[in-house]
Amino acid sequence: MAARRAVARSFAGATELTGAQLLDAPVHWPRPSVLDISLEALEGVGPKLADAAAEAGIGTVGDLLLRFPHSHRDRTVVPVVSLEPKVQATIRVEVLADASRPFRKRGLSILTVKVGDDSGSVRATWFNQPWLAQKMLAGTGLLLTGSRDKRGFRVSEYEFVDSQPRVLAEGKGGLADPPVRTPPSPPPPAEEAQKLVPVHPATEQLKAQRIRQWVEQAIPWVGNVLEALPAEMRVRRGLAGAADAIKTVHFPEDPNDVEWARERLAFEELFLYQAILATRKRSRRKSRPAPRLGKPGEAVGRWIESLPFEPTRDQLKAFEEIDSDLDSGEPMQRLLMGEVGSGKTVVALYSMLRALEAGFQAVLMAPTETLAEQHAVTLGKLLAEEATPFALLTGATPAARRKEALDRLSTGELGLVVGTHALIEPDVEFARLGLCVVDEQHRFGVEQRRALDSKGVEGMAPHVLHMTATPIPRTLSLTAYGDLDTTALHQLPAGRLPVETRVVDEDDRPAAYEFLRAELREGRQAFVVCPLVEESEKMQGKAAEKEAARLKVEELAGFSVGVIHGQMPSARKAAAMEAFASGLTDVLVATTVIEVGIDVPNATVMVIEGAERYGVSQLHQLRGRVGRSAHSSLCLLFPEDAGGMARRRLKAVARERDGFKLAEVDLTLRGEGEVLGTRQSGLPRFAVAELPEETALLAAARDEVLTLLRDHGSLDVPELGPLLDAAHRRFGAGASDPIPL
Repeated sequence: MAARRAVARSFAGATELTGAQLLDAPVHWPRPSVLDISLEALEGVGPKLADAAAEAGIGTVGDLLLRFPHSHRDRTVVPVVSLEPKVQATIRVEVLADASRPFRKRGLSILTVKVGDDSGSVRATWFNQPWLAQKMLAGTGLLLTGSRDKRGFRVSEYEFVDSQPRVLAEGKGGLADPPVRTPPSPPPPAEEAQKLVPVHPATEQLKAQRIRQWVEQAIPWVGNVLEALPAEMRVRRGLAGAADAIKTVHFPEDPNDVEWARERLAFEELFLYQAILATRKRSRRKSRPAPRLGKPGEAVGRWIESLPFEPTRDQLKAFEEIDSDLDSGEPMQRLLMGEVGSGKTVVALYSMLRALEAGFQAVLMAPTETLAEQHAVTLGKLLAEEATPFALLTGATPAARRKEALDRLSTGELGLVVGTHALIEPDVEFARLGLCVVDEQHRFGVEQRRALDSKGVEGMAPHVLHMTATPIPRTLSLTAYGDLDTTALHQLPAGRLPVETRVVDEDDRPAAYEFLRAELREGRQAFVVCPLVEESEKMQGKAAEKEAARLKVEELAGFSVGVIHGQMPSARKAAAMEAFASGLTDVLVATTVIEVGIDVPNATVMVIEGAERYGVSQLHQLRGRVGRSAHSSLCLLFPEDAGGMARRRLKAVARERDGFKLAEVDLTLRGEGEVLGTRQSGLPRFAVAELPEETALLAAARDEVLTLLRDHGSLDVPELGPLLDAAHRRFGAGASDPIPL
């Protein structure tokens, strides 16, 4: 930290120079375009290596400077005489005699060279590198890293020092090296090499040593890196310059310097990404106006009064946030996420009724027919007292009924519709579409969402409320979903008991099914979820049919067992759900089609087979299908093979009932890429920042961006310098283009 304070003091002190001193001081203006030069400008980088580097994401000198090491190795030089067996060390030596030809032993090519320093000598050994023999001539200086063994000194890494090594002429059995291009900025001489050597992330084709040697050549160009952070912010937060931080991360003089430099670069990285998100959000809002729906009226008030329950505090807060969005004149882009069973559909329906009350139409689009049908059932119950007409439009809707619905939508007679992607077909026209609710929006593609967006009133964008049944960790809400406003529902309706969850070993299966049968005899119902088959929904459907048939004659003989899966025709799925919801079926064997949207309060037992195949969030969603009444509920997780990470995930689900906390656990265990699933393409791989560990730093970066927007109205103002230019260079030139979500 002392080094960090010293850098901060030197930076702050620079602002206190007199005018005369500033005029006399040499000025270096960054030339960012220099960093776009191909790696082939560096010595030793040909087309093949450049292609290998490009595959690893290193296409330019700028990319190379941002390829930060994951660790540093102490390369303090020790005398040969002090080498200890099997202890890694670095020695600086000279070749004492020309190398003899390599020999082969047990399929290995072995090269031994006698080397030494003032303290003694040792035989250095290389394996499977016969081409080095022509360079190992007496007097050649070497910096070797490796360890002593019975053969001598086994080399793991080497560098030539002093001048380039002499090369045998063709007549002496070797080929001369090809001519070497003069590097634009020569690396520091090996005599001055740092004791702390960076270890960069390597690939099969690019060793860490090679990347380090390239960085040594490129580091003199680091002064051309844009200083993206506003000067006032850097002074206030005590942050060093970007160039100093980059140099320190690669080649620190002291191990304690690495952390402050890394944190400074991580903050800048997160700050620039938040700047991109804020700009994208602003662009989208300003691109087209949205209907101004005014304040809630009497009709919405009557509907709230008609509900058979009191809205939770979280739901009431959500109503207020949506009201503010709908009266702004800018298109709402809000993400509604909530705990399982927290009442997201009520909030969604509130927003749709607000549109209807103001004379506009509203649509709820779900990714599957099963979910759309379940939403239609739920809306029918919630609108029972108001008798608000709505239609269900899916791929399975009969032609006559579909034509009637389309005619009524196009004339404006029908104000509310629920459906699937069938809603975005070209022949679906709305008279005055003002609001869209997109459920499980990550399961729709950008083009599908854009098609729905285009169906708004001419010249205006519809308001959009995105819903997800998966609680999202704060880290992801600030990154992958950072361009959306967010509303979170934590509270559950009154009278619900928590679901107890247990991980059950195979030996305890008989007792578990005895408990299930006891619940059935008490008049309760149960779900049995089959193992996930990622390769084929068809295979999973067959597995569900087979399991239902087996249970009917074995563990659940004498009880009514139904089945539902994604491969069934819509009519059969609807019949299966109706039979279970009405109590005609005691147990429903299912696949993940019941993951969201299914509401059967009488179901109190959830059995999940092959539980380790599911993600943490999926297990939490499935568990949420029970525990929807005042009856105690139990979720039984049966793993097929739960070792290591799988066991930790299952125990986390059993231990933690809060979906938001569980989402944070899931993020920590699996990482952002896996948790995001199909959304992961929208989240960059950060070069420095480590999430979720640095969520606090992410939040601080976001706060700084919001402060700048509040103070300046835009991030594209002269006072903020090259902030947006740097953000575009880091995350793509089109990163702030408006994208309908």
